[in-house]
Amino acid sequence: MSGFAAELASTDRAALLEAIASASAADAERAIAGADGDATLAAAAILPLVSPAGAALLEPMARRARGITLRRFGRTVSLYAPLYVSNHCANACVYCGFNAGNDVVRRALTPDEVLAEAQLLRDRHISQLLLVTGESPRHADAAALCRMARALKPLFPSLAVEVYPMETDEYRALAGAGVDGLAVYQETYDRGTYAAVHPSGPKRDFDRRLAAPERGGRAGFRQLGIGALLGLDDWRLEAYWLARHAQYLMKRCWTSRVSVSFPRLRPAAGGFQPPRPVSDRELAQMICALRLVLPDAGLVLSTRESPQFRDNMVGIGVTRISAGSRTAPGGYCDGQGGAGGQFAVCDERPVSEVAAAIRARGYDPVWKDWDAGFETGTA
Repeated sequence: MSGFAAELASTDRAALLEAIASASAADAERAIAGADGDATLAAAAILPLVSPAGAALLEPMARRARGITLRRFGRTVSLYAPLYVSNHCANACVYCGFNAGNDVVRRALTPDEVLAEAQLLRDRHISQLLLVTGESPRHADAAALCRMARALKPLFPSLAVEVYPMETDEYRALAGAGVDGLAVYQETYDRGTYAAVHPSGPKRDFDRRLAAPERGGRAGFRQLGIGALLGLDDWRLEAYWLARHAQYLMKRCWTSRVSVSFPRLRPAAGGFQPPRPVSDRELAQMICALRLVLPDAGLVLSTRESPQFRDNMVGIGVTRISAGSRTAPGGYCDGQGGAGGQFAVCDERPVSEVAAAIRARGYDPVWKDWDAGFETGTA
């Protein structure tokens, strides 16, 4: 066992739970005071911040998180949109609408359909695009994704992928085709929970998925995104492991920018109910705590969350949000009545309304924050 899997195996779950349960308000206050944004705290500092004692200090935690975010990122929030290429999947993830056992309409977009969806998003001023597929390489293999990337790059300065785990050479090919970002969510860092919610399919390989972001860093991706699917296991433990994983990647893949997402379980085909639901207040506590421990990480909220919650988190810690999202292949051109979606969207506002809400909070929506010319010197 090597890489981050070795770090994961070296820490006892019961000891972490005890540290969280026994943390005092004074411990949380010291962690808040120690987070000044000029140095990265040890991941263990997050334990009192996410503890029940820390929950009583959410307001001072949020103030400190806001200050760090303002100093590191300014009054900006970056906007992106996902484009679902295929919902074919070989996995039986119990929480996902793409579950191979679900009776939903399956679809893989043709190259022309991908371009049509992309052009519609570009017309809405989206410049940062995330290509998403189910875990079925035969419906969207690395070569096909490379062709898509080369076709889309003239339209989008920033292209990222959220697909099945690949090997380093496949990631390198994607990077060469114009993809600059990779998102791979571990879903849960607890092996027992992971095995229970992934009963069959290639996604059962916990270690291969865990190592995928590091392979992406070696391949040259500029952005690496990680996350835990909130509602599967204890959110406090997931927060700790996200902090550990992010700090590990920042050291090992120091040329890549690391971001953390907070996907909270939403209704999807199959009717799965989360065993450990996370409240709005708990999610806010988690986001603030991670900002204090990871001052330079991007923190991402998707349209899984409500408009009110997303608007309230602008500036406190979140630096990047999706807008106008559809979670089914063809969803932008054909609406939500076609292929099965991955999950139900909660924030259904169009891109323009999301941008207006950001401005109403005194922040600027950022449509483009990267150009390939920065690397070649031609921008």
